[in-house]
Amino acid sequence: MSQQFSKKQRADINKLSKRLRRNVGKAIEDFSMIEPGDRVMVCLSGGKDSYAMLDVLMNLQKHAPIDFELIAMNLDQKQPGFPEHILPEYLKSIGVEYHIVERDTYSIVKDKVPEGKTTCGLCSRLRRGILYSFADEIGATKIALGHHRDDIMETLFLNMFHGGKLKAMPPRLQSDDGKNTVIRPLAYCKESDIEAYAELKQFPIIPCNLCGSQENLQRQVIKGMLQDWERKQPGRLDVIFSSIQNVVPSHLADRALFDFEEMKVNGGAKDVARVSSFDPAAQSDEQEQHYGKLNILNIG
Repeated sequence: MSQQFSKKQRADINKLSKRLRRNVGKAIEDFSMIEPGDRVMVCLSGGKDSYAMLDVLMNLQKHAPIDFELIAMNLDQKQPGFPEHILPEYLKSIGVEYHIVERDTYSIVKDKVPEGKTTCGLCSRLRRGILYSFADEIGATKIALGHHRDDIMETLFLNMFHGGKLKAMPPRLQSDDGKNTVIRPLAYCKESDIEAYAELKQFPIIPCNLCGSQENLQRQVIKGMLQDWERKQPGRLDVIFSSIQNVVPSHLADRALFDFEEMKVNGGAKDVARVSSFDPAAQSDEQEQHYGKLNILNIG
């Protein structure tokens, strides 16, 4: 897939590429996402985020001081009109190992979800089960998903407003049975950067006609709210994302997270003020040495 870029386009691509690589490298380091010998299954939907994730990971793979494998995987959910040729042609052109897994989840979702209702919940559960099973089949040690910083913040507010829970998407997650590890290398990347990068790189975007076309999705409402906040107060989203990394359990009201009873008995308890795993300054020497094995932050 030959692409011709102008001098300005190449300069813009290089600038964005460096920023994305730096953010992905930091996320990998901070959360120990990729380790020596890992076989990483990179999940592609055909959207801008997963294309950018694969592109950046392939670049980092060339320069990383450790060896790890990348295997691209697309789940063909048999949506009507899905252009089945686009991803195989693209993946062949960039020379990456890939698998196209065909499962008719579209029919299941359309049969089970009443007309007009949101399909995302059931669709994501079915998709997750297939991804976990296929990762086991090919011996993948990590499953990379293309969720970015904005997705994480949107999920935080979705859970607060509609689920009554204070939780977002973790950059690294282990499945309930402990067999699969999900990583989100784009956790520190802004959607605006990814969108601009995808446009400049001219990725062959495939729209999601199953859920992306639904109107009034709550996630879209939350996205609009956050974008409006950012327009009115530039930097607001940086502060919100920082708050996810600076948790003060003693100043919330979760009795399972902080022992308020112990505070009463002892007349005072140590304030578990921060989740230190998010704080590079609070890392132990052992953590520092481990993370140093994947020093891919300053690639030019």
